[in-house]
Amino acid sequence: MSTQPAKNVADIARALGWYPEDAFDFVREGLSRAVERVHGPASPSHLVVSQFMAEHGLSFDDLYDQLVTGKLAAEIGRAIERAGGFDKLNRHVSGNDLCWALRDIARKRWGMLARLVLARWKITQTIDFGHIVFAMIKHNLLQKQPQDSLDDFDDVFDFTEAFGSDS
Repeated sequence: MSTQPAKNVADIARALGWYPEDAFDFVREGLSRAVERVHGPASPSHLVVSQFMAEHGLSFDDLYDQLVTGKLAAEIGRAIERAGGFDKLNRHVSGNDLCWALRDIARKRWGMLARLVLARWKITQTIDFGHIVFAMIKHNLLQKQPQDSLDDFDDVFDFTEAFGSDS
């Protein structure tokens, strides 16, 4: 269980000191879109378990330990069963999946201005999305899998190709 309380997005943006809060909110929106694209919409049972984990500062490992040792509240155990079992709870997406979801949102929302809006937030390449994600991980707002790396966000796509030239 994490002993450090999670910070909010504004705190994390200030701590990192590079990207504005709006950029963090945009990445969180993209994460929701990527998760739904890869895993489908969250069931009510998924939401119950996620809320329980957030309220108690639990990682998936912590939740699993409570489940196998019988220390988990019965209603949360039932929610895990309704969600399809423990293996179906983790709705992880890759850095690649997240970057493509963010590209799609930006293109739909801002069209030809997407590259300029992102540049105003100091996001000029996909690795910038990774820096934001890993800042949120560092401050316990997101969790990572052991195989996750900042390199997962490196050169996923070229901004000029994805959004066009701003000249």
